[in-house]
Amino acid sequence: MPLIIRTVNNLVKEKILQESGYAPSSGGRRPIIYTINKKALYILSVSMDQLVTRISLMDLENRHVRGIERFELPLKNNPDVLKKLAKKLLEVIKESGISKSKIIGIGIGMPGFIDVEKGVNYSFPLMSNGTGTIVEYLSTATKLPVYIDNDSSVIALAEYRFGNAQQKLNSMVINIGWGVGLGMILNGRLFRGNNGFAGEFSHIPLFNNNKLCSCGKSGCLETETSMLVLLEKAAEGLKAGKISSLPKHFPTGDIEKDCESIVEAATRGDKFCVELLAQIAYNIGRGMAILIHILNPQSVILSGRGSLAGKLWMAPVQQALNEHCIPRLADHTEVEVSKLGYEAELIGSAALVMENYVHQN
Repeated sequence: MPLIIRTVNNLVKEKILQESGYAPSSGGRRPIIYTINKKALYILSVSMDQLVTRISLMDLENRHVRGIERFELPLKNNPDVLKKLAKKLLEVIKESGISKSKIIGIGIGMPGFIDVEKGVNYSFPLMSNGTGTIVEYLSTATKLPVYIDNDSSVIALAEYRFGNAQQKLNSMVINIGWGVGLGMILNGRLFRGNNGFAGEFSHIPLFNNNKLCSCGKSGCLETETSMLVLLEKAAEGLKAGKISSLPKHFPTGDIEKDCESIVEAATRGDKFCVELLAQIAYNIGRGMAILIHILNPQSVILSGRGSLAGKLWMAPVQQALNEHCIPRLADHTEVEVSKLGYEAELIGSAALVMENYVHQN
């Protein structure tokens, strides 16, 4: 029996493949069509930022099996991060009712300088809690394979496999969140740099604003473009008497909801909120001009949490490119807003597991 037929038969027997009908035929026997059984295997996908963690058990079509588990989990100076995360992961598995034998791994996107090979996050060293690496700790706790990567790299992987960067060899994916990250697709591959730390877009020294950045330097791009800056400027503006449709008790203290309130108000045409987003978008455009000059990408994709503002990013970003970018370069670079949006990191974390699963099997 030919190898391919034998392999397909084995996959059907293991319920990984299933018959889905017959293909058209110009004559003779019609060939059988097989598709992946989306319920055959599952992936536990984790999206972490500096403040909030989301967990989702996903099937092979990137669908959430039981919705998304969201909880606050600050990473900075928090030695209990791994313990709390492991507990939540086990709770999600138990509540799903799905056998652990069907879960092929756990993919985690998180901010920071991450060594993918060693499973270490150098930006949040307390996460290892003195017990091996992040990967070793969580693998031991869950009895499942664990893979970690930088959140912006994971988002770029999602865009390359399922989003706006499909079929594109060279794309820059800007992750707009509590910081401003960058994932790079170069020559059809995720580019991590010599030590895996490439893409620190947030820390381009672009301003003389004397604002201290999270990296310890001052004047970084992040100090004028992150969603935390958006919240800060919104609160300052309202205190100074700016008129807006934002809730009466803004800010509420729930940074996610407050961020969503600004974006929602802007999409409804709130002048103050539109102006705030425009300022940030223009400054991201200034940074983007540097990327275009150095790397000449086919596309630049705005992704992550901030991409929920949609087309509101486009005009001020384009204005910045018109002012700061050489037309010959800018004219051949497409600027897009992600279709995956805030789902990108969860989808990318699942893709991270599959990429490693394929190599190991």
